[in-house]
Amino acid sequence: MKKIWIALAMLITITACGVNRQTREIKALGKCKYDLKSIDSIYVAGVALNKIINQNTIDLSAAPGIALGLLRKNIPFEGRVNLAIDNPTTNKASINQFEYIVLLQQKQLAEGVVNQKVSVGAGESVVVPVTLKANVYELLTNGQLEDTFRALKSDKEDVGLLTIKIKPVIYVAGAAIKYPGYITIDKKISRSILL
Repeated sequence: MKKIWIALAMLITITACGVNRQTREIKALGKCKYDLKSIDSIYVAGVALNKIINQNTIDLSAAPGIALGLLRKNIPFEGRVNLAIDNPTTNKASINQFEYIVLLQQKQLAEGVVNQKVSVGAGESVVVPVTLKANVYELLTNGQLEDTFRALKSDKEDVGLLTIKIKPVIYVAGAAIKYPGYITIDKKISRSILL
């Protein structure tokens, strides 16, 4: 019986140490600095964005899938955002997965989940690729992205504001625990970063 109590005490101690470690890691994550390193592989209806925005004009003939998407009310958007995370703390920062919301000019573009463990050692930096997939039918038909497209087809370098909101998730004793609120990254994006 004494062995069972010792084993139970050891299990509780190990679990408590794991919870404390994960709590330190998620607190360190909240103190990390986030930046948008780059955006690449942007496709609308299966066509690269730079083929649609050509010589300061929008060429929809380069993307016949957009016309079909308008009929189906499904215009697929795909892209990859490379998110730089810099950990200035003395503790390792890590998460098991994170939810994200991407907004362009304060209008939601995409949302999803990255099921990838991310660890950033104390004083280190990493780049995390976030693959975006969305149906932008509503955004295109409601004219909500009109300012962005107008900026893309002009010579103006500043296209607008890209906002990425992430909500880290850790697992404690098999249960998913979400970070309270979102970590928000705002970045002015340029025409050259998109095309």
